[in-house]
Amino acid sequence: MAMMISARGRRSALTSLYNLSVYRPALVAASGKILRRPLSTEKTVTDTLDHRLRRDVRMLGGILGETINKHSGKEIFNHVEELRYLAQALRSGETELSNLAEKVKTLSAEEILGVSKGFAHFFALANTADNHHRVRSMRESIQASKSLGVPRQEDSSLGTIENLLKRNIATPDEIIKALGSQKAELVLTAHPTEINRRTLLAKHRDVAKRLEVLEQIDLAGGAEVTGRFEADEAVKGLTRAVEALWTSDEVRRNKPTPQDEARAGIAVIEHVLWAAVPSYLRRLDGVLMETMGKTLPIHACPIAFASWMGGDRDGNPNVTPEVTREVSFTARKEAAILYLRDVRDLRIELSTTKCTPELREIVGETREPYRKICSQLEHDLSATVDALQGMVDGHLEPDVQALPIHSQKQILEPLLKMHESLLATGQEAQANGPIVDVIRRVRCFGVCLAPLDIRQESTRHTEALDAITRYLGVGSYAQWDEKTRQSWLLMELQSKRPLLPRLGSSTELGLGEVVQDTLRTFEVAATLGEEALGAYVISMATSPSDVLAVKLMQKEFCMPWNMRVVPLFETLDDLEQSEDTIRTLLGLPWYRGNINGKQEVMIGYSDSAKDAGRMAAAWAQYKAQERLAGVAEDAGVQLTFFHGKGGTVSRGGNPALYEAIMAQPRGTVNGHFRVTEQGEMITQNFGHPGIAVNTLDTYTAGILHYGFEPPAVPSGKWRKTMDRLSEVSCEAYRDIVRRDERFVPYFRTATPELELGSLNIGSRPAKRRPTGGVETLRAIPWVFSWTQTRLNLPAWLGVADALSELASTDDGKATLRSMYDEWPFFATNIDLFETILAKSDVEIAEHYDKELVSDVKAKELGAELRRRLQETSAEILKVSERPDLIAYNEVLRWQLVLRKPYLDPVNVMQAHILHRLRSGAFGSLEEEQHLKDALVITIKGIAGGMRNTG
Repeated sequence: MAMMISARGRRSALTSLYNLSVYRPALVAASGKILRRPLSTEKTVTDTLDHRLRRDVRMLGGILGETINKHSGKEIFNHVEELRYLAQALRSGETELSNLAEKVKTLSAEEILGVSKGFAHFFALANTADNHHRVRSMRESIQASKSLGVPRQEDSSLGTIENLLKRNIATPDEIIKALGSQKAELVLTAHPTEINRRTLLAKHRDVAKRLEVLEQIDLAGGAEVTGRFEADEAVKGLTRAVEALWTSDEVRRNKPTPQDEARAGIAVIEHVLWAAVPSYLRRLDGVLMETMGKTLPIHACPIAFASWMGGDRDGNPNVTPEVTREVSFTARKEAAILYLRDVRDLRIELSTTKCTPELREIVGETREPYRKICSQLEHDLSATVDALQGMVDGHLEPDVQALPIHSQKQILEPLLKMHESLLATGQEAQANGPIVDVIRRVRCFGVCLAPLDIRQESTRHTEALDAITRYLGVGSYAQWDEKTRQSWLLMELQSKRPLLPRLGSSTELGLGEVVQDTLRTFEVAATLGEEALGAYVISMATSPSDVLAVKLMQKEFCMPWNMRVVPLFETLDDLEQSEDTIRTLLGLPWYRGNINGKQEVMIGYSDSAKDAGRMAAAWAQYKAQERLAGVAEDAGVQLTFFHGKGGTVSRGGNPALYEAIMAQPRGTVNGHFRVTEQGEMITQNFGHPGIAVNTLDTYTAGILHYGFEPPAVPSGKWRKTMDRLSEVSCEAYRDIVRRDERFVPYFRTATPELELGSLNIGSRPAKRRPTGGVETLRAIPWVFSWTQTRLNLPAWLGVADALSELASTDDGKATLRSMYDEWPFFATNIDLFETILAKSDVEIAEHYDKELVSDVKAKELGAELRRRLQETSAEILKVSERPDLIAYNEVLRWQLVLRKPYLDPVNVMQAHILHRLRSGAFGSLEEEQHLKDALVITIKGIAGGMRNTG
């Protein structure tokens, strides 16, 4: 029976979120002045949060409430408020979850759709306000520290440099040299964790801009100083944006194509990073000038970007060779368009007639030498745009070398000549103006914005070579042992003859379609140009022959440059065997001669955690990196680690970027840190220019600090402790996930896993192979499913078993505590476990079981897992010695407290929707569609509310 709400109580609930008489963004006082909302003087737990963030959230909630009333009616509005009121009563202990569930059951499919929209949009708007507040807080921190450009704190470049200088760890020259050579390479990937449509993301950017306008009005002294018009226009703009969000279709009606995903990545660069990168580097110049009286060399750029969008074909049949070429050409075209705008602005800027004799010799007798160079660049860039469009449309032959501008050098050289001339003729102000920003963009983004990595699964290469060896009549490559494979591959690599007859195309050999696709990928890649491609990543790499196989196919299709080949070690077994694999490769004379003293290895965080559990995977990754670094050092080879992390703890994510870098094993960063930025993390870290600048600064600071003060090597006792923790946690994890016959039925009924595969979230299928069980499920939907139910099982399962065994003795307790206090790797992981546990909810997870799980044994497993979740929280707190989860992060604690009354109804609705869809409890196709749309929206809502998905 639903809890009865009095009329007075309902009015109170309505007022608290939407009533504009309290939260209207612009109020006219008796004096005629426009004011922002009045703030309550009542002290509550929310006083922990900045009152301005609460004000902005309430303002946006008020506009959303008006919009719901206007476009969907008072009934939907009232349903939203009643559910929220019940959820608040639940959290304060005044009612039970069953009352919330009963209310949801009274809603029609159409009403559930409208109500779920209300909650999902509220979370999205709250997140936009939160991002805006982050930028505001960073700005105030900079102002308070009286620094130039970045905050004075431990994880900033300013804090790091001051610390290194103060303690005589590094000299100014050493710091400049390090910054000139170090690199954070951020690889944007299109995993289906960003579930919002690009259309909606663009509208949220508009909301953020309006909030910034209102902020500037406040900073200027309020509307009474700047005038009512500006404030009123900003509020009208917010209302338009929210109305546009509400009336837009937030559900993707078709799966995004790889081209769509690539365009989303390009949009992040165009709308945010194009401005953020030079802005950040100017701030870094300010830091260096303030601390050392120097600036960054013009050639230095400690940030780089790459992309998997359109290049990652691992298990994704939609990424064909033709798609990769189209994405690459589209990125080139967009880069040329962006440079064209910059050069046009430079032409207007650089009207000066003074130049060096060297520049005069290049331009001839012209009155405005700089404008002449800019005009030529404009012409060439414009022609490049036209040519690339013709190639994408199929009107022109795809030929990179035929482009007027096909390399970074063609843009950089004339820019540098102009810059040198300006400096040499005493025009320092112009030399240090916009031209520096353009030069730095060229250094960072090149002519392709973000070079594409190619990724393919090792078995595809094995299958292709097996077809080739059978075609050649030399046997079955797939059936050969590793030694035979290596011998044959090395023989062919050193042969001067081609492996296959030159028939003009791989399709003419009569091989199967899958093999043709694999070979065609190499054929197309060889034509895209060196600057367009990054690494060739081999997923599920297990042996040296996996790397040699790719090298052979690159040779076969005449790759004009030595594209680096990167084995990806993902499972626990692969990580443990990675040392032997790399040692064998580096011991091969041909291979050593081919790689020019450089090797890259990718560490997979997602699949290893899915295979062994988060704790065991983290330790296996740590040890593998240590061993691989030792192998490379012995061989005199420079080793770069590529970290394949997701957004969540279960997939290696760590919101504390600086701490994550400092927690890497000693000797494994070495000035170069390559890492994936996946899904919703791209929006969170780079969705706003101010946040993007802070993210770039954090990466720079972490790599710089690590280079001069790498973390200590753990003691033998700590290693033995971690070995035991890993062993126990892995066994406990696998006992459930692999060996418990109740697990798969429970997983597939208690979570939305079955439904996720049919949703239009990403271009890639949920499984590597269409058939198969949980073992073939990708790590992303695996984690995504548990995140939705708020059980978050992959992140913590097995941890309690391990910690409780070690903590059963006084010596074990003391060891764990010393590890937490003194070892960044261990402390970082314990804190991450604590964060994910704080985001988990036993009662909500139990509700999914009640709604969806009918099998008695599966229900018993669900109860056991919830008990383990609570035990894990207790064991973590014993190690951290804190009274409550995330007690060290008061802001996050209260953010969760405030969000849960909005999250709970969405979870309850999702469980109810799943029940109705699975049981066929709908009367028409229209009702079914409403429920399916509502399911997608609840997934968005929960992801937005928790600020992470998969």
